[in-house]
Parts: sequence; structure tokens; C-alpha cells
Amino acid sequence: MSSSRPTQCSSSSSRTCQSSRARILAQTTLDAELNAEYEESGDSFDYSNLVEAQRTTAPEQQGRSGKVIAYLHHIQRAKLIQPFGCLLALDEKSFNVIAFSENAPEMLTSVSHAVPSVDDPSKLRIGTNVRSLFTNPGATSLQKALGFTDVSLLNPILVQCKTSGKPFYTIVHRATGCLVVDFEPLKPTEFPATTAGALQSYKLASKAISKIQSLPGGSMEVLCNTVVKEVFDLTGYDRVMAYKFHEDDHGEVFAEITKPGLEPYLGLHYPATDIPHAARFLFMKNKVRMICDCRAKSIKIIEDEALHLDISLCGSTLRAPHSCHLRYMENMNSIASLVMSIVVNENEEDEVEADQPAQQQKMKKLWGLIVCHHESPRYVPFPLRYACEFLAQVFAVHVNKEFELERQVREKSILRMQTMLSDMLLRESSPLSIVSGTPNIMDLVKCDGAALLYGDKIWRLSNAPTESQIRDVAFWLSDVHKDSTGLSTDSLHDAGYPGASALGDMICGMAVAKINSKDILFWFRSHTAAEIRWGGAKHDPSDKDDNRRMHPRLSFKAFLEVVKLKSLPWTDYEMDAIHSLQLILRGMLNDAIKPTRETSLDNQIGDLKGDGLAELKTVTSEMVRLMETASVPILAVDGNGLVNGWNQKVAELTGLRVDKAVGRHILTLVEESSVPVVQRMIYLALQGKEEKEVRFEVKTHGFKRDDGPVILVVNACASRDLHDHVVGVCFVAQDMTVHKLVMDKFTRVEGDYKAIIHNPSPLIPPIFGADEFGWCSEWNAAMTKLTGWQRDEVINKMLLGDVFDSSNASCLVKNRDAFVSLCILINSALAGDETEKAPFGFFDRNGKYIECLLSVNRKVNADNVITGVFCFIHVPSHELQHALHVQQASEQTTLMKLKAYSYMRHAINNPLSGMLYSRKALKNTGLNEEQMREVHVADSCHRQLNKILSDLDQDNITHKSSCLDLEMAEFVLQDVFVASVSQLLITCQGKGIRVSCNLPERYLKQTFYGDGIRLQQILSDFLSVSVKFSPAGGSVDISCNLTKNNIGENLRLIDLELRIKHQGVGIPADLLSQMYGEEDNKEQSDEGLSLAVARNLLRLMNGDVRHVREAGMSTFVLTVELASAPAQ
Repeated sequence: MSSSRPTQCSSSSSRTCQSSRARILAQTTLDAELNAEYEESGDSFDYSNLVEAQRTTAPEQQGRSGKVIAYLHHIQRAKLIQPFGCLLALDEKSFNVIAFSENAPEMLTSVSHAVPSVDDPSKLRIGTNVRSLFTNPGATSLQKALGFTDVSLLNPILVQCKTSGKPFYTIVHRATGCLVVDFEPLKPTEFPATTAGALQSYKLASKAISKIQSLPGGSMEVLCNTVVKEVFDLTGYDRVMAYKFHEDDHGEVFAEITKPGLEPYLGLHYPATDIPHAARFLFMKNKVRMICDCRAKSIKIIEDEALHLDISLCGSTLRAPHSCHLRYMENMNSIASLVMSIVVNENEEDEVEADQPAQQQKMKKLWGLIVCHHESPRYVPFPLRYACEFLAQVFAVHVNKEFELERQVREKSILRMQTMLSDMLLRESSPLSIVSGTPNIMDLVKCDGAALLYGDKIWRLSNAPTESQIRDVAFWLSDVHKDSTGLSTDSLHDAGYPGASALGDMICGMAVAKINSKDILFWFRSHTAAEIRWGGAKHDPSDKDDNRRMHPRLSFKAFLEVVKLKSLPWTDYEMDAIHSLQLILRGMLNDAIKPTRETSLDNQIGDLKGDGLAELKTVTSEMVRLMETASVPILAVDGNGLVNGWNQKVAELTGLRVDKAVGRHILTLVEESSVPVVQRMIYLALQGKEEKEVRFEVKTHGFKRDDGPVILVVNACASRDLHDHVVGVCFVAQDMTVHKLVMDKFTRVEGDYKAIIHNPSPLIPPIFGADEFGWCSEWNAAMTKLTGWQRDEVINKMLLGDVFDSSNASCLVKNRDAFVSLCILINSALAGDETEKAPFGFFDRNGKYIECLLSVNRKVNADNVITGVFCFIHVPSHELQHALHVQQASEQTTLMKLKAYSYMRHAINNPLSGMLYSRKALKNTGLNEEQMREVHVADSCHRQLNKILSDLDQDNITHKSSCLDLEMAEFVLQDVFVASVSQLLITCQGKGIRVSCNLPERYLKQTFYGDGIRLQQILSDFLSVSVKFSPAGGSVDISCNLTKNNIGENLRLIDLELRIKHQGVGIPADLLSQMYGEEDNKEQSDEGLSLAVARNLLRLMNGDVRHVREAGMSTFVLTVELASAPAQ
């Protein structure tokens, strides 16, 4: 069972699927071998040693065999049940008995103090019709359930025997070729559940469900501790545990609660063989499993001899446990147990399209189990077991949410570390930077040591093998895995590395990323046992276990033996992070070999500006237009909560004009009861967390004041700038005022409510309902129009299961999680709880996905007794959907452009490195003085470009509060002027413009202190604009003046004034407004942006800019403060 896997470019989901199948096949074979050994050895069975022996068994000895087939057949088709009930198997068409348990005749047909004669028609035998055994209405209900496609919908069904009068719960499920019916007798003290199973059971679990739903999220440990506490209180068992299965299928007691005096199992890890894969398959099929008494004798099944196959009992609540498991329970003094399956989405990191049908979405996997143990026999009635199953489904939904939250945190952490390591690589242009610096490659994934083999040298980090051992591993990789780009294994021993034993248990697992055939990155992990601690371990040397007894402590010991030479497995997301770093390293080294690129950088930047920004502007303009003209209410606020958007629809609804609303704080415009809601929405949106379908009320004004507040259901959309920073919040709303009036009137009416439901008025929303038993009782015309299903096609069907379900229903919901949420909502209303509007979605008859809001209201009779529920659907208008689509498109376009800018910033560094290399090479070729000056000009332009690239990290470089950095360094004014002018010479030559510098020689040669590169950037920007707006054949003149102010013996401040004069009509007024920041809310041109940034830089240097117009001439007057060099 080697866990090693060569890594290529496969996706994490495909790697998981392949390794999972191989692991299940191998583990099932081992389970079968253990079972055969147990059956053959009896009392001499040594579980601990056999589990350890599996680890060293060669793969070729673990192939499929007759033992595996016999084992699986025995697990699924063993003809034994537990004695707390009886079982019948029925022919699907005739409902005649084709198999029954040996105790069924006595339980179902016996009469007190009398034994029926052979001729008694109610005598149970093969061929008996099940309907003849029970009285009405139970027989009718049973026949109705047996006719359903999903026969389990009505479980449990209450029936009463004709002969004995005894009541039973019947639990029906479909097996291959027949129907299997379990019968569980009601105790005299037990109140029978007469309503449909899900509705009755929800009331039992409602407290626990409410507690789980109230948790804040963000902690799997808190979630698991809460659920075991609630199950403990609900069921009354002595011990309740949450088992969690790990990726290699071994298990862990993740949470536990016990009655006082019991030995704790919290922290226990156990090998995968403790819960065989065949048993896990049964847990997936039968979500709740009860063993009442492990010491009770099992009951045999008598089958019709004409049957070709034994009847499968996989779904039976009565199925007898395996004798091996019964012995395990008795050894740990657990006489009774109750187990709930926790089934979650497999590959939770994969994205699923919202409109994808449920059956094509995520596969399911067994995350773990909620296990209850009791030290004496214990029976739990089916309604309470059903409540536990419902509770487990709710728990599974929250486990999925925790997975998603963990995935997001994990991705952000890895992305942050990848970014830091990438920046280090780009700065140093060498892999050594990510092993010698901080952070380093050990911070990328969890490991105990790491190493780099680069240029035939080795760099070791923390707990890494010796240099000679690393070279030996590298040789083995080149010999055995030469065609792979890397390797990951949790056991070098199992992977076949010959030197694994020499490494010891401190180096067990390894992940490898090959940069090329000779250079390699290594990550190492120690054995798993080093990570494991169990508080229940025995510490007294005199207190020993019998190795031949199956017990949790021996399972723990067996687990430690199995993982003695194994590390924690490498997860897919860890390998994806390693692979990403590998690609970056490869690209960096390839770029170092080829420092120039074939594509022109200027062309790339030009295309990006010409196409990308134009597209972004178009999308943004379209969104603004839609907001202003939309027929749905849309409003927006800035980061301080001040209104900066208020479309005509909001003005029409509230009576407050746009010009009166803009500039006011949003909290002054909403009802006092809605202030906390709006505050929360804004607070979360400014952090990037967008709440959906939130209701609040807005005040009315003027002629609308007497109409009362406007009720809005709102989606919050964070407004972001080009750097993806949240700068405000947009509220896209739907007016629910009229709908609420209709619902209020409807829920108050006691008479002709049907006239309202079936009213064709467009003001009546889609409505459906159910009675107190869960049967669909209402389905109005608007609902038919929305779903495509006619009223007579859904009435008198089970609302949950027949009409709405994640599979085999009229209206399919997106997945099982969505169905569980719908169950909670409807059952909460039936239980008398107040419910809030909730997001809801389903596929209509034609497969179109409908997104909406669902309101569930209880229906009561004159005596205030709940008789059912009414459900109102609110579908967003077309305009709202379109506005949201445009807003999402704008965000996606902005994000794509940000990614493009990020790529361009990275790509620019490579040709710049090539240019730098070329200039260094030229300096060593004996250039004359004039040629060296040209090289120095290129160096200055290079440094200026680096400054501009570093400015991309600023939130808003055009704002006066931006933190552009300045450096104090010595420079000569002449170098600044020459480098600035050189950037305009090609443009000047094309237009025939002459540039002259009328500067005294003493100024040009003088040395100053300040940021010469920033001054060079300022001059080049103003010169560029001056040349652009100069006529062909004109001129641009540069002059300067400076004033010296002594502030010490050796230090003087210099007030430098620069004048850039050019011919022509001058700079356009809107461009000057952009430079002075007078048009913050309007689009800025490229020239306006450059002038605004240049002005910010001048102001940081205690200067500014003025623009002077004269007849036929225009002049930029720049002032800046510098320091002169101290006297020598």
C-alpha cells in the first residue's frame, strides 16, 4: 500500500480520485484477509500483530481472491437480523412475502393464550400478502408507501396487527428485486408518531439544530464538541464521540463526551481496518445504525427457495452486526451503540457551476461518524433515530461550510507565501534566496526539514538528511523516477527507497520538485507517531492489555505500528503549492538563460491600454447607465457611509430627490429598527464580505411620508478600485413592500384564503403549501408559471422528497445541503418557530435554474393549532438580475486587468535584466567618454522605470495622500536634465520640435542632495505633455533659477525653480483640472494621470506647479526644494 506518487501536471481532483480508488481496492483486500483470519483462528486471533503484518505484505500477494468476494457477500447478504424487531421481504408487484425472519410469525400473527390453526388465513408464510396482516388505516398507509418511487418517504408508518392488536413502526426500503420491511414494536409507554417521519422527528432535534446553526463558524473543533454534546443530551447514551476519517483512511476520535467515570478515548487514532471499507459503504447507504444488545442472539432469515440471490440487508435497520464487531464492543464494555454517518461533498475545493443539475455535481464521501456507546442494552425508537439522522445532515452541512472556510484560509496563506517567495526569487534571481532567507521553503508547506540541491551543492534546513544521504536520494530519483517531475510519499520505505532504514523514523515522508534534471528541492517529514498523543493511553507498567483482545487501546497500538515508518500524507493542496513554486523556479532559470523576449514590451503595454482599459471603461459606463435607469432600487455609499448613488427608482419609492439624498449618511435615511442591519452590511462589505438577501426599511419623505417605510430586500456589492481595494458599497435591492402587504393580509385571513392563492393578479407571488403531515396542499397559478409543473401534478405528493429533493423529484434543488436547509426552514415553521427569508434555488421543468427568496409561514386554524405551512417565493426582477450580472462582469473585467498588470510588472523585469546585463558588458569594452555618458543615461532611465514599477504597490498614486517614497542621495543636475530630455528625443524628431536647455553651466555641474530619479520622472512627464501640445516645428525651452538659504555651517537649502515653455495654444483646461485634482469623480486621461502623479511628487519635495498662458506660449513653472552638498 505504498502512498508514493510521481507528480506530473494532473489536477488535484484527478490525483485524489486515482489514489482513492487504488487505496480502497487495496484496503478492502486487507479487510477480507483479516476477516478470513478471524473466522479461521477463533480465540487465537491476534489483531495487533495481524495489522502490523499487513504493512509488510507485498502488493502482489494482496490481489483479488475468492476471500474478497466471500467477505463482501457475507457483509452485505448475511441472513441475520437483531432480535428487537422482525423483517419481511416482499415481491414488488404483488406485495406477497418472499422472505421473513424466524421471529416474524410470533411477533406479527400470534394471539395471546392461543396459537392459530394451520388453516388460519393470517398465518405468516412464504406467499402471504402483507396487506392481510394489518388493520386499516395502517394497511392502507403501508400500501400507499409501497407504491412510491422512494418507498422510504413515509417512514415510519404506524400499523396494527389484526390478530394480536400490537402496534409496530414499519420502516420500508427498496432492495434488489424486492421491498424490505422492518417492524419495530412500540412500547406501551411510547407515544406513537402519527405524522410523516421528517416532520415529527424535526421537533425532537429542533433544539440541537438551532444550537448548531447559531455557531459563528471558523472552528471545526467547536462544531464537533457542540454536536456530540447535543447528541449526548438528545439520546442519553453513556459516551458520544465524533470520529473523523483522515485521507489515508485511518480514523481519529476528534471530539468526545462521556458520563463520569468512563475512560476517555479523545485523541485516539486507529488503523483503517478498524472500520472496513465494506462497513463504510453500508454507513453511506444506511445513515443511522443501531445495535441494541451486542450479547443478544441474532435471528435467521427464511427465504423463498425459488430466489436466485440472497436478499441484501444493506438498508435494513435490523441487520445483525458482524461477530468480529460484536466481540470488539463487548471487550470495550459497550453493550449498545448508535452510529450516525456524516456524509460531505468530496473534493470540496472543486468549483461547481450554480446551474449544474444536482446529479452532475459533487460526489459524496464519508467524513466521519457520530458514535454513541452504552454500557447496558438500549433501544432508541425510530422517530428519535430519524431525528438524529436529520441532526447529522445539518452537522454535515456545517462541516462543508467549515471545509470551505478552511480552504479559503489555506489558499490565502499559501498564496501569500508563494508571493513572498516569488518576490525573493525575482530580487535575487537565484534559488538560494528561498532557502537562505526568511521566509523559506519550509514555510510553504508543513514539514520537519528541507533541502536544495543546486549546482552540485546542497543547502540543508532543520531536520534534513546528511549531504551524502540527500545525494543518494537524488541518485535514486534519477534512476527510478527519471521521467517524473517530482515525487511525494508518506513512506520512503514503502516507496522502495533502499536507504530508508538508514534514515530512521525521523525521515519517513518526502516531497520532491525537480527544477531540472540536476537541481532539486526536497521537503521531509518525520513519522506520524511523533504527531500523535492520546490521553487514554496506559501509563502504569503493571496494567497490561491482552494482545489477543480487540480493544481501542490495541487499535491505537496497532495504528502506531502501522505508521511507525510513515509520515502524515502530503495533501493535494500542498502538492499544488509545491508544483506552483516549481514552475516559478523553472521559468526564472529559463529567463536567466534567455534574457530577452521576442515580443516587444511597448506593443504589450500598448495593447493592454488600447484594448483592456477601453473595455473596462465601456463596461463601467454601461453599469453606471443601468444603475441610473434601472427599474429596481439601487443606492450606493462611500467608505464613510455617505450616499453617493441614489437612482430614480429609489427616489420614486421614498419621495426623496437624488440631489437631496446624495451626501447624507445612509443611517439617517433608514428606519431606526434597520440601523444595526445596515451598519453590519456596510461593515462586512468594506471587508469584502458581501451579504445577500438582507431586508431593511427606508424612510419615506414628502408626499410619500404617510405611506410608511419602503421595505427592501438587498444584495450588498463591494465597490473596488483598480487595486482591488474596497472603497464603497452598492446596494442592489428589490421592493418588497407590496409583497409584504399581500402576505400580511393572507396570513391574517381565516376564511376564503383560496381566493387569494388562486387570484391571477400579478401582485400575488408564487405560493405553495403543505399540510401538517407534509403533503403538498397548495400550488397556485404563479407557481405553475414559474416551475412548469401543473397543480394536479404535485398536489397530494410529499412536499419534501417528491416535489422538492436533490434527486428524483419534480423540482430538483442544487444539492443535498440545499435540501437539508429547505427541510429545516419548513419544519421550523411547522414546529411553530419564526422563520426569516432565505435564499432558495431549484431547477424548473425545463432544467432552468431559478434563484429566489423563500418565505415560510405557518398556517393555523381557529383554535390557533398549526395545520400546515404556506411558502411564498420572491423572484428578482429581470432588471435586478441584469444589474447584478453587469456588476459581476465589471468586477471580473477589473480583476482580469489587475492580473494582466501584475503579469506585465513581472514580465518587464526580464527584459530590464537583459538590458542591465548588456550595459554592464558594454562598460567593460573600452568605451570612450561620450559613449560612457550614453550608457549612464540608460542607467538613469532604468532606475526611473524601477521607481515607477514600485509605485504600483500604492493604493492610489494620484491622490495627494499617497505615500510615494523619496530617497536622499547625491546627484548632478546635468545628469537629470540629459536623462529627462533623452526620453523625448524620438518624439521631438518626429514632429520637428527643438528642445533647448538654457541653464548656466554652474548650475548644471553643481551637486545636490535629494531624489534625483524622482526629479527626472517629474521633468520627463511635464516635457512629454509640453511636446505633445506643441505644434510641429515648434520649440520647447527649459530654464531654471535657484535660491540658496544657509541653515548651518555646511548645509544649504536650495529653492529650485524650473520653467518649461512651449509654443502653441497651451494645455487643455480639463487636463489642468485633472492635474490639480478638480475632477476626482471623472475619468482621467493618461496625460492627466501622469501630471497628477508628478504634482504629488513635487508637493512631497516641498514644491508645486503653476501653469501660465501667454500670447502664443504656455509655461509650466515647477518649484522644488533640495539640499546642496556640504563644503569639502
